[in-house]
Amino acid sequence: HVQLVESGGGSVQAGGSLRLSCAASGDADRRYLMAWFRQAPGKEREAVAAVDIDGNTRHAGSVKGRITVSRDNAKNTLYLQMNSLNPDDTAMYYCAARHWFGWVEPWEDQSSYNYWGQGTQVTVS
Repeated sequence: HVQLVESGGGSVQAGGSLRLSCAASGDADRRYLMAWFRQAPGKEREAVAAVDIDGNTRHAGSVKGRITVSRDNAKNTLYLQMNSLNPDDTAMYYCAARHWFGWVEPWEDQSSYNYWGQGTQVTVS
């Protein structure tokens, strides 16, 4: 079992930056695909980015060039560097993990993730 705890959210002005973190604990096996999802008020939760154990990444088209996912396996921590933020990025951001079987299964499929954090709020004004 894995516990995920997000941090780093907050309020920022448009054009600003934030770095989200997700600390993973409870399982020494690091063979998980880690991902970020977000849910804006009144909208469906959507995939933002994912990174495998080797550092290979996928990003949603809407965030490419502005938002970058990474992980530090030694620290069991997932990151989301967000630059050039705009009000459309306002959402609750969730960290998620699933057992790693490669990229065959769509990384955007929320139902494929085994573990979820509680979320951290990002507000852009």
